Amino acid sequence: MTQKIITISRAFGSGGRTIGKQVAERLGIPFYDKELVDAVAKESGFHADFIEEAGEYAPVTSSFLFNIAVSPHPMSAMNTMSMADQLFVCQTNVIRNLAEKGPCVIVGRCADYILKDREDCLHVFIHAGMKFRAERIVRLYGETKQTPEKRLTDKDNKRRVYYKHYTNRNWGEAQNYHISLNSGLIGIEKCTDIIVDIANMYE
Repeated sequence: MTQKIITISRAFGSGGRTIGKQVAERLGIPFYDKELVDAVAKESGFHADFIEEAGEYAPVTSSFLFNIAVSPHPMSAMNTMSMADQLFVCQTNVIRNLAEKGPCVIVGRCADYILKDREDCLHVFIHAGMKFRAERIVRLYGETKQTPEKRLTDKDNKRRVYYKHYTNRNWGEAQNYHISLNSGLIGIEKCTDIIVDIANMYE
């Protein structure tokens, strides 16, 4: 498979994580989502909860997140950098190392940008309409004080700001990816089929 590294970027609630996991299972290759968080935690010394929230969204100033991020083994070489920047450097190193190990599916965390110079990657963006995503997050995660539409808008805006900050590109813009799929229109399973079919074209 020439396109052996598949990156999945996605709008919140669009099913990108589910699609990525299904693609990895169908192709028989490693899947990195929560696993990536664990690898970055080991590399950086940051707490996994901090990485989960701050490693893909706009920088935060929460004192709680600051406290759980503090490690007893600080990375002295990056002491002058902000925590967000330190985390991005660590994520970059981990993602590049995972790609070097062989075929895999990597979800989120600017992996499409970090691996943009590799010719063996397939970069995918998954999106869907508000109604589809709102119904999906309520079904999966339940109700909250916020409306599902507000939750979606907030998450998407944070991802947009984070992506722009570290890549100077526009999140979700078609030219940043090889393919862009509307999971609300064509379905989760069909998105998986399309990505697997493209990957298998290059075996």
